[in-house]
Amino acid sequence: MINDTPIPPVVPAGRMGRDDQPVLGLPDGFALRPWCPEDAEALMAAGRDPAIHRWNLFGVASVREARDRITRMHDRWRAETGAVWALARPDGGATGLVGLNDVDLEGGSAEIIYWLLPAARGRGAAVGAVERVSRWALDELGLHRLRLSHSTANPASCRVALKAGFAPEGVMRGALLHADGWHDQHLHARLAGDAPGPL
Repeated sequence: MINDTPIPPVVPAGRMGRDDQPVLGLPDGFALRPWCPEDAEALMAAGRDPAIHRWNLFGVASVREARDRITRMHDRWRAETGAVWALARPDGGATGLVGLNDVDLEGGSAEIIYWLLPAARGRGAAVGAVERVSRWALDELGLHRLRLSHSTANPASCRVALKAGFAPEGVMRGALLHADGWHDQHLHARLAGDAPGPL
């Protein structure tokens, strides 16, 4: 007998976009807040940073382009297709980005993305920010699965994923084209109900 009962959406449409994007506190004095036009210079600096450009395939050519990107971040929140936060101190500019790409409320999944400017690196900020956004997405928004992928040639991102509670699932061969050719990517995931990262 075929069960033709429709599968309900994991997260009902409107749960994300009907409210303003929240500010998420972090224990080290930083916070995750929505990007604002005043952060355009930080976005340009990220586009010029060799590590961010290399691993995130990210570039910004002008302040106008940076502001347009920030506008699109807010548009994606309202459309419920993405959620991007700036890592910043309460009285300071953005020093990093953490967010959700490819948000699929009906299917209950999204992809975690992140980068840090040089001044914020080496202090565990990426792990804390990824872990906090993951808890919001899984526990508060109600997603079921988050995935995180990175080049196998980028061990720093692998450490962030593991410390933030993302279990390794395998290698995606030739999955992303970088400036130096096709890169294999490690795939990690965290499910609702998984133990959180060690922080």
